[in-house]
Amino acid sequence: MNIQVRCYATLAKYQPASADVFSLDPGSTITDLASSLGVAREEIKVAFVNGKHAPMTTKLEEGDRVALFPAVGGG
Repeated sequence: MNIQVRCYATLAKYQPASADVFSLDPGSTITDLASSLGVAREEIKVAFVNGKHAPMTTKLEEGDRVALFPAVGGG
């Protein structure tokens, strides 16, 4: 299946070359996606699927848009 992926802030180094098409096996989760990108699970603080907050165990479907964010500090 093909999904869209965006990695933000310190995760940008894991951004696939083509954010518009990233292939995963059917039934893959956000955790599986992170592993495929080489991102350690603990680096991801928030994930969104199709604009909605999603737990790492969320199963992805064809055409989903996934955004991954690290913990962000500021002040």
